[in-house]
Amino acid sequence: MNQPPLYIRVHPEDNVAIVVNDGGLGEGATFSDGLVLRERVPQGHKVALTDLAEGDAVIRYNVVIGYALKALPKGSWINEHVLRMPTPPELHDLPIATIKAPDTSPLEGFTFEGYRNADGTVGTRNILAITTTVQCVADVVQHAVDRIKAELLPRYPNVDDVVSLGHTYGCGVAIDAPDAMVPIRTVRNIALNPNFGGEVMMVSLGCEKLQPERLMPPGTIPIAAAAVDDAIADIGDMEAEDNGAAVVLQDEGHVGFQSMIDSIMRMAETHLKRLNNRRRETCPASDLVVGVQCGGSDAFSGLTANPAVGFATDLLVRAGATVMFSEVTEVRDGVAQLTARAANGEVAAAIIREMQWYDDYLKRGGADRSANTTPGNKKGGLSNIVEKAMGSIVKSGSSTISGVLSPGEKVKQKGLIYAATPASDFICGTLQLAAGINIHVFTTGRGTPYSLAEVPVIKVATRSDLARRWHDLMDVNAGTIATGEATIGDVGWELFRMMLDVASGKKQTKAEALKLHNALVLFNPAPVT
Repeated sequence: MNQPPLYIRVHPEDNVAIVVNDGGLGEGATFSDGLVLRERVPQGHKVALTDLAEGDAVIRYNVVIGYALKALPKGSWINEHVLRMPTPPELHDLPIATIKAPDTSPLEGFTFEGYRNADGTVGTRNILAITTTVQCVADVVQHAVDRIKAELLPRYPNVDDVVSLGHTYGCGVAIDAPDAMVPIRTVRNIALNPNFGGEVMMVSLGCEKLQPERLMPPGTIPIAAAAVDDAIADIGDMEAEDNGAAVVLQDEGHVGFQSMIDSIMRMAETHLKRLNNRRRETCPASDLVVGVQCGGSDAFSGLTANPAVGFATDLLVRAGATVMFSEVTEVRDGVAQLTARAANGEVAAAIIREMQWYDDYLKRGGADRSANTTPGNKKGGLSNIVEKAMGSIVKSGSSTISGVLSPGEKVKQKGLIYAATPASDFICGTLQLAAGINIHVFTTGRGTPYSLAEVPVIKVATRSDLARRWHDLMDVNAGTIATGEATIGDVGWELFRMMLDVASGKKQTKAEALKLHNALVLFNPAPVT
């Protein structure tokens, strides 16, 4: 069925709107209000609603997203080639805790079936994770994981999976540099993610800078999880300390490759036995720790998927859960919105601190926030990072921002949290994993197979066309919002209920069923030597 020409204008003050129709619209297409396109405009791209003179502000979301580089008559296609980007907002004289969240009642009675840990956290999956202290051991560990899955895992039906926490760090780095704390605490906190049940197992080469005792100092691992089976004492000359056990490949007790694999498998079985004793129990929705992220964004991201995620975010916060949003460059241009929603001056100051740190980091690298927007973002109608940021920030909903995390830190409070990370999908996901998420929500307009092995990832499509073409990769279609088939609230509630089902293990995400998993990517701002 042919759809009449449709556009969406976000705010009454906007002087541009985006084309809704699949495939875009050609020159001469006429909208119901009489607006006529002067040229072809692709789907998701902007059309001028009024005549714009050179230098005039172009407004979307009631925000100036750029200035016209030339005269643009009504009906013109507005894209990155005809806009000059605004300067970034200053990080002083910002509104501080001036906006109070809507007065809503607590959301009670919603539960899921999860795995409660000794430290009070709750897992949504029951996974054995093998932490590596250095990249050098990655292939050995993966070989062992393949063997463990084939030979051991079938004996322990209550364990969902075995994963290798591989990364490209651990040696050849300035490990005592101040910023080295970021990758080190990231690896440490990933190993302590709730989905791993407090079972910390490490594999070390032996000569690396990131030694096991530096990665997991005494007292890091919860006491209940640090108990080490007698079986581990039989592994060559390796020691089982109260801060976790490590297989060290260079130990003299290892003679040949097979000896290393045998040691890893023996230690793994000790952890598998304990994990296999765990059972799901009914937990309140307040035990969810949800990371929200977007990737392969388009102009619909800020109209459909991200607002629906924001609606679900508010539901989660009302239910007492923890939700974290991230991506510094994708909220930097909306910093005033964030500081205004901060719970207090201390939280606002922490937001400003993270923005300043990242400004300085980009400056050292000779880049700025404009480097964020990708060719795919632009093809999807996002002209620049300002426009992208306005659509990205709505994932955070309308709740008060109750806390801020620096990269690699672990969350310790409830509510809406700003977890500062780069905008890279892989790095952001890795850092949110370290922060302690037990479920992940990822929106996309262009499409991406992104997923994590460590936590289930719910994928939300911004457009119905993407949901149709990638039907076996997308979990939720938010494109129905653009065509009026559903409201933001409808999709928000659908997503909220799906999170509870996925967290309970009643439902697998599409990527989880296909076993599509991205590698972990650490953020290392410190020097490499």
